[in-house]
Amino acid sequence: MTRLTTMLLAAAALAVAAPAGAQEWPARPIHIIVGAGVGGGTDIVTRIIAQPLSELLGQPVVVENKQGAGNIIAASSLVKAPKDGYTAYMMNNSHGVVATLFKNLPYDSVNDFAMVSLTGIAGLVLVTSPSFPASDVEGIIAAAKAAPGKYNFASPGVGTTQHFSGELFRQLAGIDIKHVPYRSTPAAITGLLANEVQLTFELVQPVLGQIGAGTLRAIAVTSPQRYPALPQVPTVMESGLPDFQVMSWYGLAMPAGTPRPIIDRMNRALHEVLARPEVRKQLVGVGATAATSTPEELRRHIVNEIAKWSAVREKAGIAQRE
Repeated sequence: MTRLTTMLLAAAALAVAAPAGAQEWPARPIHIIVGAGVGGGTDIVTRIIAQPLSELLGQPVVVENKQGAGNIIAASSLVKAPKDGYTAYMMNNSHGVVATLFKNLPYDSVNDFAMVSLTGIAGLVLVTSPSFPASDVEGIIAAAKAAPGKYNFASPGVGTTQHFSGELFRQLAGIDIKHVPYRSTPAAITGLLANEVQLTFELVQPVLGQIGAGTLRAIAVTSPQRYPALPQVPTVMESGLPDFQVMSWYGLAMPAGTPRPIIDRMNRALHEVLARPEVRKQLVGVGATAATSTPEELRRHIVNEIAKWSAVREKAGIAQRE
């Protein structure tokens, strides 16, 4: 065998092997980290999106729940993951809230994340147990003012949107109600039903069924307009607190440094999935609305959210934590 023949055979072997080593993303399962427990709002929205996303991309999309510490555990896990497009993180409002609540996070809330796309928005609803003596915002405020410190509000953890919604409500209403953090939304709702706490602000989707069944009483929604899934429930703004407005959001991110072609491919896939009528219908059914963005738009949104919640924290008198 001549030297030229040997070189040609080697080149041919490399040409055959090259496609296997340069497979286009994705070539294996993609994991989406969620900082909420199973049954929480972010978990529900992520699972609705995950199945059609898996079908479109041709690989399993696995949802991993890593709840706790106001999503810090989940976010930290994401930034430590390989920058190969196989680990993503479904952000929500807590990402901006926590950035203002803690002085020293183990990550940069903007620069350590490669934003992909907004995926949805959702309202929150103020709920109580049916046994609570008040059935509207005015009654809750009156009851709390008549008995300072008697009533508690729940959240699925310190630094969550639900927590800051309660703090904002307390500050704007001028009432003394105490915060009781739980580990997840289902745990907070269980505490509410057991009368460990008397009220909570929660995303619409996890409590929609219980509101319909009458096991929870919907008092008011936090959006500027009445929410489509609860058209009979007034807003907090129209119930006597005109400056109160909170909307939740969801957005997908990957570790900073993930190749831009992967970010763009996932962005296109999310846009296609979220444009499907059946997916949009499922989201509406659980109290959410599909929404998309460019990576740059999501980044700007998060910067604005951090500024917004920083102002809320200061106005509510909440000290930053180490």
